[in-house]
Amino acid sequence: MAEIYKALADPTRRRILELLRDREMSAGEIAKHFKLSKPALSGHFNVLRAAGLVETERNGTTITYRLNITVLEEALLALFDAFRLNAGGRPGDRP
Repeated sequence: MAEIYKALADPTRRRILELLRDREMSAGEIAKHFKLSKPALSGHFNVLRAAGLVETERNGTTITYRLNITVLEEALLALFDAFRLNAGGRPGDRP
């Protein structure tokens, strides 16, 4: 879980996940949305991949990224559980 929260802590990585919310994208397509060097962006991709938040598919020299929503859902549910929150209630409400 720590890797997931670390990945989500960075605004650039959160923006990458937002971009992938609607459709899978190649690394080049994602890069067009940022003013970062390729090594810096690659580092962000590596953190997201290590946390399991994205899945990749290589086709020749192109890497396509897609959001792994299952891991994100599990992290959010664990966070809700840790703070004894339910998805529709207020802090302190008991399910």
